[in-house]
Amino acid sequence: MIVAGVGFRRDTSGEEIERAVRLALGIFRLAPERLDAIATESGKATEPGLIEAARLLSVKLVGCTILDLDRVAGLVLTQSLLALATKGVPSIAEASALVVAGRDARLLGTRVATERATCAIAIGDGP
Repeated sequence: MIVAGVGFRRDTSGEEIERAVRLALGIFRLAPERLDAIATESGKATEPGLIEAARLLSVKLVGCTILDLDRVAGLVLTQSLLALATKGVPSIAEASALVVAGRDARLLGTRVATERATCAIAIGDGP
């Protein structure tokens, strides 16, 4: 299972989030068609831009609880001071990708960023 975990500022457009996901996929030489899901912290899972990005990428959208994100905190490669201050977890993008990728999930590398969004790609065995 290939998952794009995303973090973004409120009111970020679907196109900006899609651009971050495509940038990350390109860095890791993955075709967008191989992507299974896009994931983020559940408090932002209903943001219109994220819903639009999932539609543009033709993938399911999954929200992750803070408890789920905290459970994989030791596996993230980078830390966001903003995520740590506001959510109490070191990463939204990397952690949500790991959570949704499931068993034996691993990040392909550190998150990438655009002006308003970050994206990390994880591969795992699914739920």
